[in-house]
Amino acid sequence: MRRSVSMQRLDGLVDPRQGLSTAEAQARSARYGPNTIIPGVRSGWRTTLADTLRDPMLWFLLATGALFTLIGSYTEALVMLLALVPLFGMDAYLHRRTQASVEGLSGRLATTARVLRDGSQQTVAAEGLVPGDLVLVRSGEFFPADGLIVAGEELQVDESTLTGEAWPVHKQVVERELFSNVRETAVEDVYWGLAGTRQLTGHAWLRVALTGAETLYGEVVRSAVAGTHAQTPLQRSVAHLVKVLIVAAIAFCLALAWLRYHQGHGLVDALLSALTLAIAALPEEFPVVLTFFLGVGVYRLARRRALVRRSLVVENIGRVSCVCSDKTGTLTEGRLRLTHLLPMSNISEQRLRTLAAAASQADSGDPLDEAVLSNCPPPVEQHILARFPFTEDRRKATMVSEQPDGLLVAVKGAPEVVLGLCELPVAERRDWLAAVEAYSNDGHKVIGCAYRTLARESWTGGEPDRGLSFAGLLAFEDPVRQGVPEAIAACRAAGIRVIMVTGDHPGTAIAIARELGLGGEQPQLITGDELAAQIARGEPIASEIDIVARTLPAQKLALVRTLQAGGEIVAVTGDGVNDVPALQAADIGIAMGERGTRSAREVSAIVLLDDDFGSIVGAIAEGRRLFTNLQLSFQYLLMVHIPLVITAALIPMLGYPLLYLPIHIVWLELIIHPTALLVFQNLPSAHAMGPPPTKGTQPRFFDRRAWWVILAVGAIVTLVVTSTYLNGLGADYAVDHARTVALLSLIFAGAGITAALSRLRNIAAWLMVVVSLALSALLVQTPGLGTLLHLQPLHLEDWLLVLGGGLLAALLVRLGLWRREPRA
Repeated sequence: MRRSVSMQRLDGLVDPRQGLSTAEAQARSARYGPNTIIPGVRSGWRTTLADTLRDPMLWFLLATGALFTLIGSYTEALVMLLALVPLFGMDAYLHRRTQASVEGLSGRLATTARVLRDGSQQTVAAEGLVPGDLVLVRSGEFFPADGLIVAGEELQVDESTLTGEAWPVHKQVVERELFSNVRETAVEDVYWGLAGTRQLTGHAWLRVALTGAETLYGEVVRSAVAGTHAQTPLQRSVAHLVKVLIVAAIAFCLALAWLRYHQGHGLVDALLSALTLAIAALPEEFPVVLTFFLGVGVYRLARRRALVRRSLVVENIGRVSCVCSDKTGTLTEGRLRLTHLLPMSNISEQRLRTLAAAASQADSGDPLDEAVLSNCPPPVEQHILARFPFTEDRRKATMVSEQPDGLLVAVKGAPEVVLGLCELPVAERRDWLAAVEAYSNDGHKVIGCAYRTLARESWTGGEPDRGLSFAGLLAFEDPVRQGVPEAIAACRAAGIRVIMVTGDHPGTAIAIARELGLGGEQPQLITGDELAAQIARGEPIASEIDIVARTLPAQKLALVRTLQAGGEIVAVTGDGVNDVPALQAADIGIAMGERGTRSAREVSAIVLLDDDFGSIVGAIAEGRRLFTNLQLSFQYLLMVHIPLVITAALIPMLGYPLLYLPIHIVWLELIIHPTALLVFQNLPSAHAMGPPPTKGTQPRFFDRRAWWVILAVGAIVTLVVTSTYLNGLGADYAVDHARTVALLSLIFAGAGITAALSRLRNIAAWLMVVVSLALSALLVQTPGLGTLLHLQPLHLEDWLLVLGGGLLAALLVRLGLWRREPRA
């Protein structure tokens, strides 16, 4: 990530001792604006209410509830009002989550700064900094803006907020002759201090060049705060389906009322016909089922150690076709572990450990020092006389400590540097370098150690760099997380592409990929800069790419958006602030719960409680199963509602008495609602990962074949119900008998559809089928109960006709699904 910088704003400010005057600072503030990196976010209940009222599903529920109230169906109206509670609560929570993510991002920024103005040090608010200010940044403090380091010593900086890698970065003071020639800033430049990064050791004088939104951190923040999650395909499909059904229901109701009135049935009959049809036709089950299934998905994913923060992502997690995974802390454990000790022949392993510990500093903030000291405890009594810290140009660290028998000089650092300080035969030196290369190619971080003993009186205070004896090599690795190779294999088998996105060195990334089984023996790698150039040329992301190394936040974000443009449903894993833009833009942002920063967790849709990549596979499998079951539930609703609505409208339109009275609609809904909610949500999948995801820029909830099956079954059941009604009227016009046969035909057909779709694979399916049929038979055949319901007991031939209709519906559904299931 490089950015052009106009150095005119720093003209005449080369001297590292020269600050601005108050007047100059005020003039520059008026020109460049405040150093405000985090934009303000509106808050308060009014803003939350306004955001919530933009949700079209909310207005549908309000309108439906109002209509049910007008027609006297107060129970249904109450259900609609209760459904508003979780929707409103979710919108309020998401608004608060956006505020919290901004607060988490703000935690990485300095609030005050020590600046040189009017010839003296002053403490000012970080927002008051301007280009040209000279700022002192001490150990442990965050840089308040982007600028050139013009003075300092022992400079090590934590840039994980921008790069994602936890290793300290060693900075250098910009030389005067280079000062006026610097025209670009980049994360990897050693002369720049960047907003949001933290000084680990030493102190730096920073000449501020970029403030506010112009900083690199400001770009990360803008990407995170401005990012929005588009409506999912499921939401679009359900919203469109509900809209179509509502329009059709209104049209049918108005047409039926007008027709019944002009047929001479009277105003009361016309209104009753229209209201009965309205109760049957309004599609309130669809949003209720959707909400219920998403809630079930949240619970089940939580059991798989995946905390869902936005329930609507339960649909998208099942459709994921590509996972862009961070390496450090996600695919690997995120901590260095000493795995190999290779001492000189005259040095024991314990002695090598002791020397490595003697050359390490406990409070350096360097993960390498921490790894050494956790595996190689230093001597109990060690008095440090001098430290010569590791820097990028020195590439070694030296400690001089006092021992009972004199002074110990311990050195650790890059093996080639340490070997250069020791006197070794050429052949032996070549052997040691070959060992270093072998370890490095296996993904290890290798350091060399050397030592020397000195008499107290012979040391003059400088860094001893001659006459050292080589002690050996220590090789560290960031171990692959247990179970990750198996999880990646499961993803590959399920048609899910996995891309490792890391800021690490390409060689290390390839070694880790091989260990993971990602890309086989020859993983395909591209660097972040190469990726950015490829995207800039408008080229698609090659399907064989397995690794993107040396990646910056903007490049990771560009990768996600390019994959999405190519039809991929993208999940992104991450744990740092640097991952926030990509997590926000992804279809599914997955943060690490144990290692993840607050910012990463707050903008993510899912938080893995155990930081286990394998949990992602389990979550995808659960999401696929739930999405498939939701499709089955919606298929059931449509297959049952099509004949219900058509017959409720068609029979009266033909001039016959009403087929369904309001009590019959309530009876049917008492069967339809629990069937849609309980039977299908817990159906087991026939495959470990369920059906593969559907790729494409505009995926559909139902494909064309599924719609044909739904319409065909709905049409056949409509014919069955209509024919049984007309046949049941007979010559004596027995309305109650005809109504009974037709109603039971629909109930038995619904039971057959339930059995065929669920294949009776759980206890809920058995219960709903058996109980609905048994209770229906009991209500019809029990003397007195049927009369109250305007029904009559049926004869044997009627029951055979009803049973035949149910079996026909079940057979049609199974035939329609038969060719689809093997491909699942």
